[in-house]
Amino acid sequence: MAKTVPQNQELTVCFLEKGLELDKVPTKSSNFYSNDRFYTYFNIDPYRTLLLFGFEKPNEAMTPSLAFVHSITRRFITVLSKNVDIEITRRVPLLPENEAEEICRDIPFALGSEWVDAGWVISLWNRLGMAFESEIPGFKTVTDFLRRYNPEVKIFGRVYFHLVENNSEGFPFTFLATYIANPEAGKRTSLIPLRNALLEYKEETDQLLKLLVNVTSAAVKSRFIRYLVESGELFSSRRFTVVEAYIFLKEIPLYEESGIVCHIPDWWKKKSNSPRLSVSIGDKAPVQLGMDALLSFDTDLYLGDERITKEEIEALLSQTAGLGLIKGKWTEVNHDKLKALLTAYDKIKKTKNMTFRELVQMQLGLRGVQGTSGKGEPEIVVSHGEWLSGIRKRLLHPGELKPLTLGDNFRTILRHYQEAGLGWLYAMKSLGFGALLADDMGLGKTVEILALLEYMRQNRRFKALLVIPASLIGNWEKEILRFTPELRYRIMHSRQRNVNIPGADLFITTYGMASRLPELRDHTWDMVILDEAQAIKNPASRQTKSVKQLKSSFRIAMTGTPIENRLSDLWSLFDFLNPGLLGSAREFTAFAKGINYSRLREVVAPFILRRLKTDKSIIPDLPDKIELKAFASLSKKQFVLYTDLVKWLSRQLETAQGIERKGLVLATITKFKQICNHPDQYLGSGTFDVSQSGKFGVLQEICETIREKRERVLIFTQFKEMTEPLREFLEHIWGRKGLVLHGGTPVKKRTQLVEKFCGEEYVPFMVLSLKAGGVGLNLARANHVIHFDRWWNPAVENQATDRAFRIGQTRDVFVHKLITAGTVEEKIDTMLEDKLKLSKDVLAVSDERWITEMSNEELLNLLKLSS
Repeated sequence: MAKTVPQNQELTVCFLEKGLELDKVPTKSSNFYSNDRFYTYFNIDPYRTLLLFGFEKPNEAMTPSLAFVHSITRRFITVLSKNVDIEITRRVPLLPENEAEEICRDIPFALGSEWVDAGWVISLWNRLGMAFESEIPGFKTVTDFLRRYNPEVKIFGRVYFHLVENNSEGFPFTFLATYIANPEAGKRTSLIPLRNALLEYKEETDQLLKLLVNVTSAAVKSRFIRYLVESGELFSSRRFTVVEAYIFLKEIPLYEESGIVCHIPDWWKKKSNSPRLSVSIGDKAPVQLGMDALLSFDTDLYLGDERITKEEIEALLSQTAGLGLIKGKWTEVNHDKLKALLTAYDKIKKTKNMTFRELVQMQLGLRGVQGTSGKGEPEIVVSHGEWLSGIRKRLLHPGELKPLTLGDNFRTILRHYQEAGLGWLYAMKSLGFGALLADDMGLGKTVEILALLEYMRQNRRFKALLVIPASLIGNWEKEILRFTPELRYRIMHSRQRNVNIPGADLFITTYGMASRLPELRDHTWDMVILDEAQAIKNPASRQTKSVKQLKSSFRIAMTGTPIENRLSDLWSLFDFLNPGLLGSAREFTAFAKGINYSRLREVVAPFILRRLKTDKSIIPDLPDKIELKAFASLSKKQFVLYTDLVKWLSRQLETAQGIERKGLVLATITKFKQICNHPDQYLGSGTFDVSQSGKFGVLQEICETIREKRERVLIFTQFKEMTEPLREFLEHIWGRKGLVLHGGTPVKKRTQLVEKFCGEEYVPFMVLSLKAGGVGLNLARANHVIHFDRWWNPAVENQATDRAFRIGQTRDVFVHKLITAGTVEEKIDTMLEDKLKLSKDVLAVSDERWITEMSNEELLNLLKLSS
């Protein structure tokens, strides 16, 4: 097995319920941000490190999650540099909730981003404040602190510029310069007109010059400020004309660069008085549904909250560039933007019909609806009419959808959120929209899909195609037989490629076969479902391109890790589900450079159903320990070895008796386990190729999801010789090192391994031999346990599971039991599950000795392969 630990790794952020963690992830990009010193110090003193991180300049190579955190720390440093009161209080002002909410709107798609709300941002701000308060006693002034870590940091002075509106004809604005007097100990500062400084420092010219140093800097950059200084008008309240006010407002970035705080009207800061085009879509239900549905829409022009006319915009255009007054509100007269706005308005007005897809693209700004060459981009706001608003509300709150009734042939009772998921999936199908089912691992995505298939089977004939990783074929077969025994299915492979089999409802194939069988791509399916849909996140791969050629009126993608740090993942998934909704790859790449995350979230939210096990509405309905069985199929090599071993044992049993027979049976049982694990374990050689073992394939699928969620896992095996191959395989998946603990590990080293695994540094996995790792260890940092092979005694397995499921564990623990379908592993698991054929005395035995008491016929029936 090739051991690969990528050299290129970039820093990214994992957001947690309370705080955040830094991680290094592999990257193929040549332009990436990696700072080993920052990463090391963060793990020692996270919030001091983040405080100092704020002094760094923005770097476009940062991952979106890291850039988001950096923007908060930069904002924090800016507040330090602007607030003179800090010199007295040595405390940073609290972050207002409305500002925290504004910051939240820029949260990128990232691991754990669901935790980031206004409260989370305020908590981070307060922790930065505590780090600052711990740091500042070592400095005489805040300025000294700022200069220590960045000599080029912009220090705001004590002079403020103010611009306010007034009702004076010809001079509709008033300008005033103020300053903060030398602060007195224990007293808050207040703003005083700058003219008072001429009196305060009448005999202290050097102090006056020191006060005005930032104004002098601004005067060098601005002729306008230089005139105010030289004429002396800076030192008194002065009325501004429209032209003067516009010059002032445009030059604000120059003044702030010089360290002058500017107080200006909100409408200029927030651009809230900019003319915009409002398009209200979907007031009535369309004749047909889907992405190509033609929707009704109304178009209006607005300034703030007031509707304006085309003639009023044209009247603004007749004015010279600057500021214009319309409906009693001031706005910027930008000829390029106003022309683009009118062009877009006229173009949309002339459009008789627009598809749902085109309107979404317009909402995102992916396409130039305005028809301009780009000097001015008009603001287009898309709102939803009565019909579309109702649809959107139901999709965003699936619990409000009408529940569907399943017959007795569906062999389980859905949990409340699974019922809602079924209703949501059917609603998406009815509307003709592709659906991304992104429930967290362990919440039952498979059951929800089977419920939908069973509901459709009971109501009409259909043909659905399910595309899955090869390692999950056995798992899906078992789930179908368990929950929907009446659902007729066929496995599609190179010899079985007929899509017109009478009576079949569901055809199951692999991603590999979807690329190789043209019959699958030539047929038009009623539904195409992708499990582990992260397999098509790379839009350039042959596998992704082949899957996207599958024809269907309804598409579902299932994944527990839909979008983390790469927006291209999101685009590729939606390009399969709803082609063209997010534009072409080139259009989306251009859009991503200046991305508006809140707008993108608003657009994609109705198409994604994601429930988390951390959701307070989900947790009460889940046990603390969730057991999941994962069925693996035998590879061709495993099948041959297993079948040959059954035949060999059958011959040996004809003559073996007594103690010799018991030894033979126990030794052979071990061999069957080895074959189920991997042929190379049984043969004692080889490189443990993933393709040769169904279990390795299933293990990879589980661990890739755990990796994407940055969680930790314990992998138990009863074979010491399997610990190293598993370690190498898992290091290949994670691109980072894990730990191994077995019977040969010295006691002192075991303690060190446990401390490292439970420490602050992210150690993703630990491989343990069952007996060595099953007793006396506290590994509660992990919230996943995988039993790679089975001990066949519940007490022993539970004891191992309890290394993670114990006091100190704050999350639900997922226990994954790997079982090779059709083999002795599955048959004994069924016996253990049913407890029908095994007495309590047998269950109490800690090994397989009870199997030796079976007759030859019973033993061979237990061992031989079943379909």
